[in-house]
Amino acid sequence: MKTIAAVLISTVLMSVSAPVSHPPTDPNPFLTPYNTPFGVPDFGKIKPEHFEPAIEEGMSQQATEIAAITKQKQAPTFANTIEALEASGDLLRRVMTVFGNLNSANTSDELQKIAQTVAPKLSKNSDDISLNPVLFGRVKAVYDQRNKLKLTGDQQRLLEKTYKNFVRNGAALPTDKQERLRKINGELSVLTLKFGQNLLAENNAYALVIDNEKDLSGLPASVVAAAADAAKKRNPQDGPTVRKWVFTLQNPSIMPFLSYADNRALREQIFRAYLERGNHNDEHDNKQIMSTMVGLRAEKAQLLGYDNHAAYILEESMAQTPAKVSELINQLWTATVPVAQQEAAELQALMDKDGKNEKLSSWDWRYYAEKLCKQKFAFDEQELRPYFALDNVREGIFMLCSRLYGLRFERRTDLPVYHEEAMAYEVKEADGRHIGIMYMDFFPRASKRGGAWMTSYRRQEVENGKKITPVVSIVCNFSKPTGNMPALLSVDETTTFFHEFGHALHGLLSNVTYGSQSGTSVPRDFVELPSQIMENWAMEPEMLRLFAKHYQTGAVIPDALVDKIKKSSLFNQGFETTEYLAASMLDMAYHTLKPGEIPTDVIAFEKQAMDKIGLIDQIPPRYRSTYFQHVFAGGYSAGYYSYIWSAVLDADAFEVFKQKGLFDPKSAQSFRKNVLERGGTEDPMKLYRNFRGAEPDIKPLLRRRGLMKDV
Repeated sequence: MKTIAAVLISTVLMSVSAPVSHPPTDPNPFLTPYNTPFGVPDFGKIKPEHFEPAIEEGMSQQATEIAAITKQKQAPTFANTIEALEASGDLLRRVMTVFGNLNSANTSDELQKIAQTVAPKLSKNSDDISLNPVLFGRVKAVYDQRNKLKLTGDQQRLLEKTYKNFVRNGAALPTDKQERLRKINGELSVLTLKFGQNLLAENNAYALVIDNEKDLSGLPASVVAAAADAAKKRNPQDGPTVRKWVFTLQNPSIMPFLSYADNRALREQIFRAYLERGNHNDEHDNKQIMSTMVGLRAEKAQLLGYDNHAAYILEESMAQTPAKVSELINQLWTATVPVAQQEAAELQALMDKDGKNEKLSSWDWRYYAEKLCKQKFAFDEQELRPYFALDNVREGIFMLCSRLYGLRFERRTDLPVYHEEAMAYEVKEADGRHIGIMYMDFFPRASKRGGAWMTSYRRQEVENGKKITPVVSIVCNFSKPTGNMPALLSVDETTTFFHEFGHALHGLLSNVTYGSQSGTSVPRDFVELPSQIMENWAMEPEMLRLFAKHYQTGAVIPDALVDKIKKSSLFNQGFETTEYLAASMLDMAYHTLKPGEIPTDVIAFEKQAMDKIGLIDQIPPRYRSTYFQHVFAGGYSAGYYSYIWSAVLDADAFEVFKQKGLFDPKSAQSFRKNVLERGGTEDPMKLYRNFRGAEPDIKPLLRRRGLMKDV
């Protein structure tokens, strides 16, 4: 039973001021079935003023449904208690999936204000269910007789999960501790929102404005053109004679600037702005918010009988304990640090040759890494962009899914979309049977939070014997088209597209009975397996030749470039792995604290934690404390390690395709049947073993990252 409050907290991440409410002027589209093809949300009719009344009605309906369960005279059974509870809250879930997704991908001042208003109400609604003693009594009664019931595997899993969720949400606590738990949950719901809202405001507030063309030295023409477009959109009143270029903290803007701009002072300026987000002692400062959150999480864990928040969270993961997470991270850290130190020495030597007489700094790393890559491999990533036009990459992914799973993707222009840039596709089996609907939304805008993610508007489940098909979406922040050029993706953006598509397949190909077990409803350290295994195909030579075609000539990517990609694949892995592992360790450092250990100065705590592990000066953690959105506003608290945990799985799993063929249909069908379709119906390791035939081996990951020789 994933709480509605949890759905809100993990998806509503925008800035907000005082709450407002407007009476709806039109019939509320949430209160009747959507009159749209495939029952997708009727975005054209949904207005901000519809949300609060629909949410209130959804909570009211769920309260009535829960009362019907608790007041019935029949003895508790799986059907009248567990399945009835599973089915409750349908209206609220429908409203909240739309609200949370819009507030992440296409927010507005009004949506942000509504978010602040409804967050504590949703937290209370969730607690009213989790802490209902009569309801818990009925759930426990069914659970206690589980060995006598003739339940299917899915039913057994649902029963166990439901019971455990009640216990983990405080149902077995005495009344006084339950009241404190309610207060903690309410506070966390608001603080989680505020953290993400502050970060969005910080990202949107900063701009590096350049008006001297000399300061563009080193930047590729496509990057300069994008910056000119950004300047025009920022100041449309400027006439044609005004020449300005704007760089922002969005990845498609800042990362090329750090990689190519010759002006070191400007690289330092924009990078410091990036590092200091949420740390300006102003209305958007996140230090006190996150410190309070760490304290509340620690207190909640202690109330529930756990040593710390990490122990509470990891109980439901593949890792199970903080000790096992630390074991994996430390093993990788030991292998990675020497590689990063060697990389730093090489970059310092290159910088010395430039006659800078300065010590290599964080804002120099990407710049000199780009130069070194050119020297070592005659490789410039800008050579690749013309072969990674967005449309070509998308078609390549479609071809891959067709070869692996027989899927077809058809553009649907008759479906409502939530923003003009979003596109809708119908997904079908090879024989034409409908699977689901998929939205794609690619480019940055002020109304969209940063990063890339997959989400869902409707989960797959079976209702009254009928399969309800899913509606999913992937949302990204890729490089935009400029002038006459289409959107040309970097290697990282291309890989990200494959990654998010893997998540989408997990949602689309779900084939379960209960919605709470569908698709990506799995532990954090397993959910990244379907996404990360997809990344493996992106740069495989055989795959590249299918989709990497020059956007102007249509020429397939030359073998010489493919060879350069392969030879440079291990380049800078020390840096990339170090910054990731450092962030994972920072996450665990906060969430293994006990209530009496919470830092008042989080910046000092962060430095102490990074000094303790020996992080080198030139590499900050991938996410510093005050903008660590995954952990403080994205549902990955004590779980950021999960990407590397899943990387062990995906590297090992991809060995099957390397051995049996990149597009081997038999292996693909096994992965579909044993992993993608099964959702949360079984223990993740059992699902993995069903596909692989054994538990995962770490050696393929170490080989892939060049972190250990002869393994």
